[in-house]
Amino acid sequence: MPLSLLTVNVGAPSIDRARRQLHWLAARPEDVLVLTETKATAGSVFLAEAFTAAGYSVTFPEHAHGELGVMIVSKLATTLDPLGAALDYLPARAAGVIVDTDEGPLRVVGVYVPSRDATLEKTDRKKTWLVRFGEALKRTASDESLVVLGDLNVLEPGHQPAHRGQFAQFEYDFYTGLTKLHDLADLFRHLHPELVEHSWARRPELGYRYDHAHGSPAVVQRLMACDYVHETRELSPDGTRLTDHSGLAVRLSLTANRTLLTSDPTTAVDAHNEPEPTLF
Repeated sequence: MPLSLLTVNVGAPSIDRARRQLHWLAARPEDVLVLTETKATAGSVFLAEAFTAAGYSVTFPEHAHGELGVMIVSKLATTLDPLGAALDYLPARAAGVIVDTDEGPLRVVGVYVPSRDATLEKTDRKKTWLVRFGEALKRTASDESLVVLGDLNVLEPGHQPAHRGQFAQFEYDFYTGLTKLHDLADLFRHLHPELVEHSWARRPELGYRYDHAHGSPAVVQRLMACDYVHETRELSPDGTRLTDHSGLAVRLSLTANRTLLTSDPTTAVDAHNEPEPTLF
């Protein structure tokens, strides 16, 4: 069976939106979910508790007050990847797990890169995080297969539309450095060299491909599909949407060695929240 992953920015959801997101996520076929822009508030905690109650492996690093980060939810058995402990700046913004497969361990690292505005403070914050993440990635480098996926908040050089002047050279350098310094290929671009797709848009004609998946050479060899899932941005009849980002799904010709026994998280969380029965 192919091993599949999905990353989607959940937008620090309210509890009501998290409930709707849970129904959508629970129906997805992917084995591993990388949820970005999580927060230590009711919505994100609800998602973590729902999947945990249903038997999933949930990796949800401690988020400092007001800070954003990443959650990894898996139907497959996982162990912690060393990258999470190696990142010493805004550590909740990256998390990693290892999945045992028929071809050896697969490292799955989820990332939510800080956004910025024109202020020096937020620019330095983003620049510092990118440097520290790169250092952590280098320190934990190994021969094991690696996929890095999430909301990078950077664009590829040559992005269409160009969005000229909105991004600094250090941001483009981070994207290209994933390949030049860490030998990770852009999986979507590997399969779709010329295709223009966007995962976030202020207006339909001004889209951005912020959400990415990069993989090591061994992952590229096993790559079957990498496609955006745009339904998360579609308006429902009541005028709401699950999130303002598209998801990105990856499928690999790998077989996990151990699948967890899970139940439906949409019902497990209801049972989890019910009071303990009283014995008479």
